[in-house]
Amino acid sequence: QVQLVESGGGLVQPGGSLRLSCAASGSIFSINAMGWYRQAPGNKRELVASITMTGTTNYADSVKGRFTISRDNAKYTVYLQMNSLKPEDTAVYSCNAETTDRSSWFRVDYWGQGTQVTVSS
Repeated sequence: QVQLVESGGGLVQPGGSLRLSCAASGSIFSINAMGWYRQAPGNKRELVASITMTGTTNYADSVKGRFTISRDNAKYTVYLQMNSLKPEDTAVYSCNAETTDRSSWFRVDYWGQGTQVTVSS
C-alpha cells in the first residue's frame, strides 16, 4: 500500500502563491501517476494537475499558466506550485496516487488527508 502526506495549505491573498507538497511512502514501485484534486463546498471533486512517474503532465484548463506540478523522484514527492491565486481556487486539495496492486493487478487509488487552501482578502 501507499501512504500520502500532504502539506503547504493555508490562507493567502488573491494574487499570492502557495506550494503544496505530497510525500509518498510504501509500495512506491507500484505508482503509475500522481495528481492533485480539489473540491470546494457544493462542487464535485476535480482534477487540478497530474504527473506520471516519467514526467508527463496534465492540467485543468482553469489553472493552466498559473499552476505547475513537479516531482522529486529521489524523495518520492510531488509538488504543486500555485501562483496568481484567485478566490475561486479556494478548496480542499487532495493528493492522489494511481497504483497497480501487485497481487491482483487491479488499479488502486490512494488519497492523502487533504489540505485546505483559502484565497481571500
